[in-house]
Amino acid sequence: MDKIKSNALKAAFPYTIPIAAGFLFLSISYGFLMSSKGFSAFYPICMSIFVYAGSMQFASVNLLLSTFNPIAALILTLMVNSRHLFYGISMLDKYKNTGLKKLFLIFGLTDETFSVNVSAKIPKDIDRGWFMFFTTFLNYMYWVLGTVVGAVLGSYITINTNGIEFVLTALFVVIFLNQWLESKSHISALVGVFSSALCLIVFGAENFMIPSLMLILLMFLIFRKKVEK
Repeated sequence: MDKIKSNALKAAFPYTIPIAAGFLFLSISYGFLMSSKGFSAFYPICMSIFVYAGSMQFASVNLLLSTFNPIAALILTLMVNSRHLFYGISMLDKYKNTGLKKLFLIFGLTDETFSVNVSAKIPKDIDRGWFMFFTTFLNYMYWVLGTVVGAVLGSYITINTNGIEFVLTALFVVIFLNQWLESKSHISALVGVFSSALCLIVFGAENFMIPSLMLILLMFLIFRKKVEK
């Protein structure tokens, strides 16, 4: 590994440590869950390597066990992961001129990776493309490694996995608080909180995600100049 890549890796690694704690715990739980449902280690490991969809992987457990219904699976997947449409739009400029790395950056764009890559203060002497690549790669490896551990151990140990997904919510809260403390302006955070709260009241817990994302995008477009400042 040349100096440019190694420096980018060293710069990216500290940003991924909090994510590692959440990803390892959650992916180990996912491996245990799949094993408890009768799947061999091969299935969850392949899901994490090729799908890498976090909450959708948990939702897919019941899909794999239920009657084959590809239309329902497609609709559920679009509903669960629709937020990535907005993530992708906001990362268009940041992913410019990253070459072939862009393919993996797109594949590995998760909530946590998005949060780091969109807000990290990358030193001027660090290559931006490689920094984002290693942030994405490290988070991906945490998830895959945890799945391997959980799937293998799940073949020998049985645990109660009810409610284990809450660790992902806790991780989001930690990331949000960290960005709040590091940012001088809290306009973006307040827009996100109030838009989500409003849509939660209006549309309910089952349907608020997409309307809140659309409202946030609209607010950012309206107040773009103030937000950019």
